[in-house]
Amino acid sequence: MGTVTSLQQPTRPLAGWHHAYSGKVRDLYVPTTASEADAPADLASAARVLVVASDRVSAFDHVLEPGIPGKGELLTTLSLWWFDRLTDVPNHLVADHELVGDTVRALIPAEVAGRAMLCSTLDMFPIECVVRGYLTGSGFKEYLVSQSVCGIALPAGLQNGDRLPEPIYTPAWKAPMGQHDENISFERTVELVGPVVAAELRDLSLQLYRTASTIAEAAGVILADTKFEFGANRQTGVTTLADEVLTSDSSRYWDLASWQSAATPEARMESFDKQIVRNWLAANWDETGIPPLLPPEIVEQTAARYHELLERLTAA
Repeated sequence: MGTVTSLQQPTRPLAGWHHAYSGKVRDLYVPTTASEADAPADLASAARVLVVASDRVSAFDHVLEPGIPGKGELLTTLSLWWFDRLTDVPNHLVADHELVGDTVRALIPAEVAGRAMLCSTLDMFPIECVVRGYLTGSGFKEYLVSQSVCGIALPAGLQNGDRLPEPIYTPAWKAPMGQHDENISFERTVELVGPVVAAELRDLSLQLYRTASTIAEAAGVILADTKFEFGANRQTGVTTLADEVLTSDSSRYWDLASWQSAATPEARMESFDKQIVRNWLAANWDETGIPPLLPPEIVEQTAARYHELLERLTAA
């Protein structure tokens, strides 16, 4: 995780919930009771966690101003849609309603309804499970130097945006707040979590990517790359899919028709994610000091692309 320089849509008190943590774009709450008022539960001891997606947007390890209106709800909707389709792998969602007598009661506070997920707490693995099906971004930069990505040798002659012969697993170490995440080798993941879990994380990530990529292509969308996060169920030890999944923040999505027909790499990688923000920031900021404010047209374009991706996928 990187430095949080500012926080739009700040955390708010939620009745029955204690604010436990804020990342760059999400806030976590754990349940409280009257007896816990002076010593509320934390993520280590709570059985449930409320994961609230904000409208904050981050790039280059900074939270930017302003946020993207409606982003939290859009990405939560997309995560839930994907969780419904990735049923071969256990996930951390739990029921967000309960029956009290003859009344169905929502367990997610009304203030954050639509942009929150109720989840079981897990013992999270310190690894971002990145899968790349296409060559782009930092992977392409590394390829130009070494003809490899994260130590994985690739064929000669690949161009920016090319499809890889097979998806590759390129994990990263999840750094503590204030430090940069670090690409690591599979051998390093073995050192961190042991050989059995390391192999399971790799295999599950590649399985999930292949499933999701097939679903996306049926909707005319390319899933170029993505990251997954997993934790161990505290009761059973089962490796469980967690966090957001396959959102516009955690993934690169491109328009399939543009990729097939466009004449230039830039045109064929027409993006449905926050690449619009990254591109503008790279052209207008030297990565020193506080990032500049995003102009209204960049905010509007990003929101529109997030909307379009959700509509394209869910209508297929």
